[in-house]
Amino acid sequence: MTQIDRIKKIDTEVQKILDVLVEYQHVHPNAQIEARRRNSVSIRIRIVDPDFKGMNRVDRAPEIWKLLKQLPEDVFVNITMLLLLTPEEMENSLANQEFDHPIPLHI
Repeated sequence: MTQIDRIKKIDTEVQKILDVLVEYQHVHPNAQIEARRRNSVSIRIRIVDPDFKGMNRVDRAPEIWKLLKQLPEDVFVNITMLLLLTPEEMENSLANQEFDHPIPLHI
């Protein structure tokens, strides 16, 4: 599992998310799990798992949300993107492109 952070500093909230997803990783050892903070109130999660193949996109989420609901509320509310893809879906997913190359925020 990977915490992606442009400033190379450990984000404790992102780490808490990755810690609860360890259980998913044990059951799905081929899954690639990443989390990234978008801004102070937004954390994005991407799970690329070959086990999603043949599953409806809606059916992929319940197992993940069950784990994420274990998080403290102040961490849980910062999850703004949960991207669940097969490796084959990555190339054509606009959400995946936004995860890898986020549009700059202008405040």
